[in-house]
Amino acid sequence: MEEKSDKSKKQILLRISPSLWKELAEWAEDDFRSINGQIEFLLTECVRKRKSGHKKGPAPLPDWAPDEEEPQ
Repeated sequence: MEEKSDKSKKQILLRISPSLWKELAEWAEDDFRSINGQIEFLLTECVRKRKSGHKKGPAPLPDWAPDEEEPQ
C-alpha cells in the first residue's frame, strides 16, 4: 500500500466492544504503537494478505465478536 501524509488519511468512527478495545490496547502497547496505529497496521496487513491471494476461510469469531451483545 502507498504511504500517504496524515492530511490525506480518511477519518472513520469505529464502534467496538470494550473487551476488544482492551485487547487492542494491550497489543498496541506491546508493539509500541498507538491504538489507532495498531488498528491501521492490522487492517493494512489484512489487505496485503487478501491481495496476495491468501484466500483461507474465515476464522471462528472470538469472544469479543461484534455480532454478540455485550455481557451485562
